[in-house]
Amino acid sequence: MILIGLTGGVGMGKSTAATLLTRRGLPTLDSDVVARELVEPGQPALAEIAAGFGADMLDASGRLRREALATRVFADEAQRRKLEAILHPRIRRTWLAQAEAWRRADRSHGVVVIPLLYEVDLAKDVDRVVCVACSRCTQRARLAARGWSPEEVDRRNRVQWPIEKKMALADYVAWSEGSLDVLEAQLDRILAAC
Repeated sequence: MILIGLTGGVGMGKSTAATLLTRRGLPTLDSDVVARELVEPGQPALAEIAAGFGADMLDASGRLRREALATRVFADEAQRRKLEAILHPRIRRTWLAQAEAWRRADRSHGVVVIPLLYEVDLAKDVDRVVCVACSRCTQRARLAARGWSPEEVDRRNRVQWPIEKKMALADYVAWSEGSLDVLEAQLDRILAAC
């Protein structure tokens, strides 16, 4: 099986590309979805976050106050690293186990969406890297449509490698600036080359 690591900047089209690959029959796992599942009430990671960051990170129903935590960790690198130490090993174990299940099921390809693939040194764990990218102008417009302020976009971009660096290191680049048809065609060519 060829395990594809799908990466790119925030708001650059990773989820859209993953959806298109899923429609083509490729099994796909999104590490951001795994991260959200790991912090559901009753999960050990949530308890560890509450212990490490304070009970005020939980709302009255015991759910993670995501925005409050994001504000704290994106403003303080030590706090971000502390959160990453709680979540990243658990996320990695989850997607490696899923990849192994795909191998046992004799799947030809599998896709793991990992926004911080290079930043946390996970490229060595996949067979091919596809970087989904767009211009910074398009990225900002997409994130503004989600309600993100320019300051929030800058905070998130600061903790990720520049997209140009990710593109240079990737085996393939899918440029998500155009229509879905154009992105689909690029992904088809990439899959044919894998």
